[in-house]
Amino acid sequence: MPWALLGLAWLGLIALFHADWAAMAGQWWDSSTYNHILLVPAILVWLVSLRWAALRQIAPQGWWPGLVLFAGAAFLWMLGDFAGFSLVTQTACVLMLQASFLALMGPRLAAAALFPLAYMLFLVPFGDELIPILQIVTARIVMVLLHLASIPAALDGVFITTPAGYFKVAEACSGVKFLIAMTAYGVLVCQVCFRSWPRRAAFMALALVVPVLANGVRAWGTIVLAGQLGIQFAAGFDHVFYGWVFFAVVMALTMLAGWPFFDRARDDPPVQVAPILADRRLAWAARWSMAQGVILAALAGLALGFVAWGAAAGRLAAPLPARIDLPTVPGWHRVGGPSGWPWQPRHGGADHRLLGRYADGQGHVVDVSFALYAGQGEGREAGGFGEGAVPPGSGWAWEKPATGLAGGSGAMIQAPGPVHRLAVTWYRTDGWLGGSNMHLKLWNIADRLLLRARPTATLILSSEDHASAPAASALAAFVDATGPLDQWIDRVARGT
Repeated sequence: MPWALLGLAWLGLIALFHADWAAMAGQWWDSSTYNHILLVPAILVWLVSLRWAALRQIAPQGWWPGLVLFAGAAFLWMLGDFAGFSLVTQTACVLMLQASFLALMGPRLAAAALFPLAYMLFLVPFGDELIPILQIVTARIVMVLLHLASIPAALDGVFITTPAGYFKVAEACSGVKFLIAMTAYGVLVCQVCFRSWPRRAAFMALALVVPVLANGVRAWGTIVLAGQLGIQFAAGFDHVFYGWVFFAVVMALTMLAGWPFFDRARDDPPVQVAPILADRRLAWAARWSMAQGVILAALAGLALGFVAWGAAAGRLAAPLPARIDLPTVPGWHRVGGPSGWPWQPRHGGADHRLLGRYADGQGHVVDVSFALYAGQGEGREAGGFGEGAVPPGSGWAWEKPATGLAGGSGAMIQAPGPVHRLAVTWYRTDGWLGGSNMHLKLWNIADRLLLRARPTATLILSSEDHASAPAASALAAFVDATGPLDQWIDRVARGT
């Protein structure tokens, strides 16, 4: 019966938060970065089967402190929902399953199933946040290898120019796929094959470093092949050989390197029941018991309560003017005409969008993108993934970070040509102005926690960068002309 109650609780939680679980499953299936997660449920079943005999020897018990942890996980889900941060909501969904196990089965059973419970976190698709830094690391590894091979090359952010052509270390070439998969694999190997913590740490370090270095070698090899056999051949070879063979060989070599140091015997049980039953700390914790039926009802009440709170906050919408326009700026005038490469930021779900170009008498040209949101939520996050100055599929790509301006967040972006452009982003909400996406989310979370309807504005100023006309000078001149930027944004948002 206790295991049946746990199954009922887990099915209910998955059903209640089905949107997050469906989004996770979609990423497992559709994104090659997360295809390895399709194996994680089978791995979890296998890990539990190894421990099943031991788990059957420990009596389940309801444990009310587990409700506190569950409430914390549900609260985290609500915060992630408020911020439109799917990584947080999906992590919270897994944490709720873990906390409900602890609440319904008790601390002793949780201790016996500790590793499978912890390994459930690998159900969460994470790692895309590492792509920019991995792009830079890969590009620098490639440059070192090209110089060692006496191949002339120039690095510009994540773009590499060689005699063979112009190459970009794209998001798909960052190596994040292999790094994430090796992280999950390395943790599993550390648990199954090692007992010594120093050996586990050493193998885990190897599992994290080797994929990054190997990806740099892969990218370097592609450029070398392009120089000898052409870019088309190199691209095909990269997808076939490196995608299916190279990393499999690297994984096998990593395993072989760790093999001589395995110190867990095949017949070594993953869990020993006697020490768990004799542990005084677990015995002390087990005193805080509660009937499992009451625990199950409390879990349902907490989950439904936080979902209702989130739904109420999701309906918030601040009043906005029917129409807004970009105002005049002293010393500047509106102009048209094409740029080196079309640039139009993405502001999904915005209630108002403005895009215009200004020029002054000094030859400065600045593009202005403004978006106004009545509220923040799913599909209308000002700082959401893919939003802002570099829309996916636009031809523009992030090149490198750049110094911001007046508290804004700067980035140098690039389009084929190459065309370089400096873009600086600001967010405005509830009296705050800044370029930090994280700070924006914190402000939005506070508003939705208190059920306050507040508008949010996004301003992106951008200019093409040329040696003779630096973009930073043009943006600085424009900001000086607008006066206090927070007041200028508020005027646009009011439609005045």
